[in-house]
Amino acid sequence: MPDDGRATEQQAVPDPPSSAAHAGASTGKRHHHHLHTGTIVAGAAVLLALGLVVGAVVAPSSKPPIFGSTTTTTGQGGSNSLAPGSPANSTALARATAPTLVDINVTDSYQAVQGAGTGMVLTSSGVVLTNNHVIEGETSLSVRDIGNGQTYGATVLGYDRSHDVAVLRLTNASRLQTIAMGASNLVAVGDGAVAVGNAQGAGGTPSHAGGKITALEQSISAQDQVSGTSEELTGLFETNANIVPGYSGGALVNVSARVIGMVTAASQAYQFGSNATQGYAVPIATAREIATQIVSGHRSATVHIGPTPFLGVQVTIPSDGSEGALIADVVSDGPAQRAGLSSGDTITALNGTTVTSPEGLTAALLELTPGSTVTVHYVDQSGQSLTLDVTLGTGPPQ
Repeated sequence: MPDDGRATEQQAVPDPPSSAAHAGASTGKRHHHHLHTGTIVAGAAVLLALGLVVGAVVAPSSKPPIFGSTTTTTGQGGSNSLAPGSPANSTALARATAPTLVDINVTDSYQAVQGAGTGMVLTSSGVVLTNNHVIEGETSLSVRDIGNGQTYGATVLGYDRSHDVAVLRLTNASRLQTIAMGASNLVAVGDGAVAVGNAQGAGGTPSHAGGKITALEQSISAQDQVSGTSEELTGLFETNANIVPGYSGGALVNVSARVIGMVTAASQAYQFGSNATQGYAVPIATAREIATQIVSGHRSATVHIGPTPFLGVQVTIPSDGSEGALIADVVSDGPAQRAGLSSGDTITALNGTTVTSPEGLTAALLELTPGSTVTVHYVDQSGQSLTLDVTLGTGPPQ
């Protein structure tokens, strides 16, 4: 397709070194703090199975939840839509983009639920970019490449919760079609754009939603409706495209079919602030920079690399309003239970660092590694302050 004169292709993300191929293998189990759309248990605690705050405890559901937007449409996937300002060739742009996308199907055995989202192929050997909330809490992943129709297993190389970015590596993939990256720094309000993704988790040929860019540098609050925790996502593109559940992790492309953003959206359990009525996307330059850091194996304050440490507890805010992370439940035969922690204990510090909230516990745990031993400071139900050592396991991404 002809270039629009502003979008210049960016350098592709390099393949990870051979040692990184298995770095993200997540062999443990746990939950999702972002978007499950199953029936939510009233008063549910934050599942911190891995050492991260896993958002809601969701009751088993016969219908797989979808990772997507604030839209609550439940119809069949594949219903394409055009909003004011849509490119005239929206369908052609979607067709050009489709072979570079993947359907991501997630199982969370801790919550007995499944979900579906979208990903974008960064390298021909199977490095895939998606939203963190799509894979958060996964205990198994199945990824279908649209370009060749094949289904692959996948591991999580790393993720950045603060920017809602995650990177996967497909198992034994080769010669995949990769996305063409545009120059997201040249995007302007009024530009036509098309979102392409796995609408409603239907799989198969991706759906598309045409529209235009309505704002730049947007900040939104992404709130977990069960735990009450929130994250601030910043620097986002806003679009009037009708982004429905399942588009999360998909492509927002310009009029030359170059990717300018990664669609990020909310669902029933993980919602944007009350004023957030449009669709949003992470600029591809931002997502690519984080992806490159993850593939290179460079951990930071916001980027987690490789397997996730697993503590094996459900935590919530103490009912008396005090600081700490109150254990509502423990995973049977998990690290916490084996060490002697039980329901009703309140974790107040890890390795001497104060824990003031469930979110704080997640952040502290993500700085550790599976197999390491952590000293847990806690107050038991009688009010006695105690410590014990826990050897962390491996669990789902947070």
